Amino acid sequence: MQRYFIPAEQMTETAVTLTGEDARHLGSVMRAKPGDTFIACDGRGRDVLAKVTAVGRDAIEADVVQVLDSSAEMAWKVTVAQSLPKGDKLETVIQKGTEAGAYAFQPYLSRRTVVQYDERKEAKRLDRWRKIAKEAAEQSHRSAVPDVRPVCGWKELIRSMAGYDLVLLCYEEEGRAGTGLRGTLSGFRNEWDPARGQPNVLLAVGPEGGFAPEEAEEAAASGAVPAGLGKRIFRTETAALYALACLAYESGELGGEARA
Repeated sequence: MQRYFIPAEQMTETAVTLTGEDARHLGSVMRAKPGDTFIACDGRGRDVLAKVTAVGRDAIEADVVQVLDSSAEMAWKVTVAQSLPKGDKLETVIQKGTEAGAYAFQPYLSRRTVVQYDERKEAKRLDRWRKIAKEAAEQSHRSAVPDVRPVCGWKELIRSMAGYDLVLLCYEEEGRAGTGLRGTLSGFRNEWDPARGQPNVLLAVGPEGGFAPEEAEEAAASGAVPAGLGKRIFRTETAALYALACLAYESGELGGEARA
């Protein structure tokens, strides 16, 4: 069944209005007609089954038939901070990371970032990244669309670390030393008080050349925990997805007792 994220103001207790590209997709591509149903999500955790009542050129009206259970989000709110990679690799990270349950994405520039950042093109690229996140959230039956934030600098990322309950720095040197995610995540899970709600976790992934030693030191001084992803070296677009899977497992999403 088709699933669409719509602005909260277009969904009341009893009715839903679909507009723009979503309305054109449901009406023209899916050839919806009165009586057909779809799922509408307000991005805030409210999902409903809606029945089409009227199909217009740029808008589709529907009645709310049933409020659905919304349980597709990770137990931990994980923001993926990804140093800008070359080509369209960030699109892969956003698409697959959304499927894996990421709460938000923070692209940033680090010392070894090799891509030439063009601020004039940022708005266009940001729109595309957000569209990819929305489509991936719909495809994977998420209840919320991850926030894709504007590109920031390394210093800004460092300053933001104080706002998280746990900051993980995916650092290959720690992996070679045998210091991996397992112990850090296990300790955090055991110490976290569920009464505090969902923990906010920042997962920082470096560029193709990895973090510079000075960056790792600066991040550690700001509260980040440098941790390896094992003894192998991942491509930058693979590291975040691998780490997200580890976080999903440790949070209890894949079975067992959820501790947050």
